[in-house]
Amino acid sequence: MEIVCLDLEGVLVPEIWIAFAKKVGIPELERTTRDEPDYAKLMDFRMDILRRNNLTLSDIQDTIATIRPLEGAGEFLSKVRSVTQVVILSDTFDQFARPLMKQLGWPTILCNTLVVDKDNMLCGMRLRQTDGKRHAVEGFRNMGLRTFASGDSYNDLSMIRCADRGCLFRAPQKILETEKDVKLCLTYDELFAEIEDFVRG
Repeated sequence: MEIVCLDLEGVLVPEIWIAFAKKVGIPELERTTRDEPDYAKLMDFRMDILRRNNLTLSDIQDTIATIRPLEGAGEFLSKVRSVTQVVILSDTFDQFARPLMKQLGWPTILCNTLVVDKDNMLCGMRLRQTDGKRHAVEGFRNMGLRTFASGDSYNDLSMIRCADRGCLFRAPQKILETEKDVKLCLTYDELFAEIEDFVRG
């Protein structure tokens, strides 16, 4: 039996922090895991900016309410789910993900949880575990599942390399320059073809 493990932001939906950065006019918040490999460092950076600008969880959720899946993402996900099992492995947070999962037909997602203070300010995070995407893929493999993984950022590389097969999806040039041995797909049709071939194999 097979399972496909997909990243969320940049693969199925737009980057939440980029959308929020544009809404509040703070370009520094556009920094994502495509730019910073250290996720804890990235989140500390983000939370510091939020505190300095008195921006709350509700402010971010207001932006998320306006985000729609990437064009073709819903159809792609349905096609994959018609041939095998799918789980979304994301470093986002359950407080962010729920409205996006509704739009995608409630796929299974494993993600993290934000810690919020009495003023609704972000003050920390509870990770499922460090390098959780890789550990999830390892867990599936230990259960006897053949695994396929795909994502677009630095924090997806360990799960892609751990999986039985995987590829980058629409990754930025700076990642492609250092990860030349990892296959790249640019369209949902290409990615589905890779997955379908994997399932048939």
